[in-house]
Amino acid sequence: MSYLLLSFIAFWSMVPMLDLVKTPYELAELNVPSHFPKVPFPSDNELTEARWKLGKKLFFDPILSRDSSISCGSCHLPDYAFSDTLSFSLGVEKRKGVRNAPSLSNIAYHPYFNRDGGTPTLEMQLLVPIQEHLEFDFNIVDIADRMLRDSAYHQMSADAYNRIPDPYVISRAIATFERTLISSTSKYDRVMQEQEEFSEKEKKGFELFMGDRANCSSCHSGFNFTNYSFENNGLQLQYADSGRMRVTKEESDRAKFKVPSLRNIALTGPYMHDGSIESLKEVVEHYSLGVKPNIALSPQVRNIQLSEEEKEYLIAFLNTLSDFNFIENQIYKSE
Repeated sequence: MSYLLLSFIAFWSMVPMLDLVKTPYELAELNVPSHFPKVPFPSDNELTEARWKLGKKLFFDPILSRDSSISCGSCHLPDYAFSDTLSFSLGVEKRKGVRNAPSLSNIAYHPYFNRDGGTPTLEMQLLVPIQEHLEFDFNIVDIADRMLRDSAYHQMSADAYNRIPDPYVISRAIATFERTLISSTSKYDRVMQEQEEFSEKEKKGFELFMGDRANCSSCHSGFNFTNYSFENNGLQLQYADSGRMRVTKEESDRAKFKVPSLRNIALTGPYMHDGSIESLKEVVEHYSLGVKPNIALSPQVRNIQLSEEEKEYLIAFLNTLSDFNFIENQIYKSE
């Protein structure tokens, strides 16, 4: 194990709230509760410390963008569960994106990526922001050329993949780091492990969330609070963004977007695919009376007409999905 990681662990073990800080191996393979599956690393890109260190360095390095102004970490901020605080993240030359940057909490478990599910693996997903004109506006081959001029990247690439810096190394290293972004120590998780109990409001919110009336869990199900399907939630009457249809070319997929995980939801606003809702309270208001009956509306989505008390209960439960150990864990932050 490296001196750097040992130093992190030694320092943070003295801070009671953060005594769950582990090495990348333990974070990804051991520090998951019983209601979580094992973190799925592909056979051709299994976790090693060298790969994790290289991936983390690249994730926070603006070398990835054409003008060296932004990195992955510019739009996926550790303090906000690797989401952004803007409706649309800013790319090179302050170009504004067209979709809200989602949280990367537990991204390892997703079966496909982007709001429209257009990429099947994390390794492939990296190419989207690199090539996108409104984001990095660059080419992965040119990034490799930059890395070739840096002796540190030469050594780290050799240690991680026994190769010189190249697109294979870049995509796989960053994917390795992202797969260790495991959020599993929220109050909800402690309740599931019988280490803590919900308050009365939180319990009522949980029951409402899981019950037939609110029906939240029909889409936000499982340990990661998403079924990863593509749905329309009645946000608008008409959509400028074609959503899933952009990938499938099927009219039936128009204006449908991947159901997001609700992990750390209280920390990751603004919300929706277009970042058009600022607060969690407004999200609950939307599902209470704001659902618009457009032609693509998913059948399980409807106005549920919550009372003011019920809205409070639901928000109280959603707040239990916040994982402060995760967002304050220094091992995930830029050095």
